[in-house]
Amino acid sequence: MDHAEFRRMGKEMVDYIADYMEGIEKRPVFPSVKPGYLREMIPDAAPQDPESWQDVQADIERVIMPGVTFWHSPHFHAYFPCANSYPALLGDMLSGAIGCIGFSWAASPACTELETVVLDWLGKMLQLPECFLAGTSGEGGGVIQGTASEATLVALLAARSKAVQKFKTDRPEMSDHDIMGKLVIYTSDQAHSSVERAAMLGAVRCRKLQTDEDLALRGAVLQAAIQEDRAQGLLPFCVVATLGTTPSCAFDNLQELGPVCREEFMWLHVDAAYAGSAFICPEYRPLLDGVEFADSFNFNPHKWMRVNFDCSAMWIRNRSDIVDAFNLDPLYLKHDNQGLVTDYRHWQIPLGRRFRSLKLWFVLRMFGVKGLQDHIRKQVGLAKEFEALVRSDERFEVTAKVVLGLVCFRLKGSNDLNELLLKKINDGKKIHLVPSQVRGAYFLRFAVCAATTASQDVSYAWEIICQLAGDVLQGENSESNKDGEKQAA
Repeated sequence: MDHAEFRRMGKEMVDYIADYMEGIEKRPVFPSVKPGYLREMIPDAAPQDPESWQDVQADIERVIMPGVTFWHSPHFHAYFPCANSYPALLGDMLSGAIGCIGFSWAASPACTELETVVLDWLGKMLQLPECFLAGTSGEGGGVIQGTASEATLVALLAARSKAVQKFKTDRPEMSDHDIMGKLVIYTSDQAHSSVERAAMLGAVRCRKLQTDEDLALRGAVLQAAIQEDRAQGLLPFCVVATLGTTPSCAFDNLQELGPVCREEFMWLHVDAAYAGSAFICPEYRPLLDGVEFADSFNFNPHKWMRVNFDCSAMWIRNRSDIVDAFNLDPLYLKHDNQGLVTDYRHWQIPLGRRFRSLKLWFVLRMFGVKGLQDHIRKQVGLAKEFEALVRSDERFEVTAKVVLGLVCFRLKGSNDLNELLLKKINDGKKIHLVPSQVRGAYFLRFAVCAATTASQDVSYAWEIICQLAGDVLQGENSESNKDGEKQAA
């Protein structure tokens, strides 16, 4: 493929992508393929001779699209949003073309410097405390990680390194091994499983604490757990608080947890993977109150801010904490400006990194703060529309407070009844939802995901849910009647 061929084929691909996005709602939102479908459709080895672009292009529809779950369909309401936009796609195209591996400033100065600046832009949009901004002389700063799970692990490892050094100073008789065996991290019983996984990878204990009636972790519960564990000879060192939990979009009480962490000299990491995008709107910014106590904060623009995966924004109060935990400087990675500039390899798990800030820069410029705020508000409004529909039907109940773009609901009745309803919804492949379970209650999650979702899509989903709920309830009544007849006989 030479330059001329690339121009022609690239334009064809752009046209294909635009057609795909424009007509995505016509595709079944969930695939019908069985496991192993793809292996039967392509050869079992790579071709010896080159194939034509036309053959490759034809196989996109034949091989790939039948096995795609269409996350950007307006009928997709599972998980949380997976953001996308044309400006972001253009940024990724340029990133791929430049093809740098930005592990250090010298490896590509623009890759490092743009990331530092746009993370400051984004931090200002969120009204983060000044300490989290790099500026020209700040001690903190932002970095783009791959996922919120990765950010949690990075924060935990930085916190662990700092804690080990502190406890060695306080208790010189203890070895690194002794300290590591006693370290404890705390999170809520509603936190994402990635917190437990980070603790497992970091070889520390993880204690999940009970939340209140609003599914929020409170300061008194944390304080009691710390005192209990210290009495057992353990070493509490870190708390991971969640703003917008995956099961129900609940919010831990940062304004209570923060002072406890300060008093106990513990690292506080705040995970706002989904909800963080909403904090650029003044009316939702109070949900972030208490972040001034945090040592690190993270959210995913690739969930709700029109930036495609992967782009997980993380800020550190004091960047030396993270650099000290990850810093190794072999000769082949050193450069003339060592120590004078940011080298992001010291801020993450992998060495290599893509030019991800390009797509964030494109999105922030081409949507503007107001355009992104409008997007958030529109999707929250659609969730409120769905909530109103649920509340208008006495067969259903809303199971958690609707704060942003997620509605948790269920049929009044047994868990089995709701499991059957969800199965019928997803088997129909007209819309796609996933379940959750909190304190024994199984419920369905309706998330407003696609940027193109509109009121008519909410109404369409509700019509399907109501129709299938009627079938499920009719079936249950029939079974009850049969059981009654048997007992009478």
